[in-house]
Amino acid sequence: MYYGTYRNIRDGAWQCLIDFHVDHLPVNVSEIAWSAGVHVVKNSRFNKLRPGEHARSYFDGETWIIVYNDAEDPVVSRFAIAHELGHYFLGHAVACAKFAHLREPGKKSKSEQQADMFALRLLCPACVLKDMNVSSAEDLSRICRIPLPQAKIRYHRLEELETRNKYLTSPAERTVYENFESYLASLKK
Repeated sequence: MYYGTYRNIRDGAWQCLIDFHVDHLPVNVSEIAWSAGVHVVKNSRFNKLRPGEHARSYFDGETWIIVYNDAEDPVVSRFAIAHELGHYFLGHAVACAKFAHLREPGKKSKSEQQADMFALRLLCPACVLKDMNVSSAEDLSRICRIPLPQAKIRYHRLEELETRNKYLTSPAERTVYENFESYLASLKK
């Protein structure tokens, strides 16, 4: 993936945390969606998901709707909703057709990979987790309430970031961190 694309996804997640005044973990994805005017509904009510689907986004002509599989573990549902918000905030709903032809057999499309990256950065902001001394993917899964497979991916990235020690270099990242300072201080008491 190009660095510019990665940077846009990372910065988009930070901006989302800033714009929706997120200041504690776990991030409330339903509140972000509601504040953005995106409706989140249970599939048991809407019945739009295919077998095996965790969530899906729709535009009904007026409103964006995220339908999630409420029969699944709530941790899986949270990540699926964050993933769908990634599509929404990254503009995939408008531009998804240009990604469709890039899919390779057995691989996620670029838009799916990007939505996953957005979700991980939204739910697990590295600058906040650095001060929490997260020591394992299991810790990360518990703290951020994300599925363990995704926690392992994010934890690996946190280890990479730790070796580079490149925290708080962006004004947006510093703002995210400042928004979480009271929360972080409360954890140390």
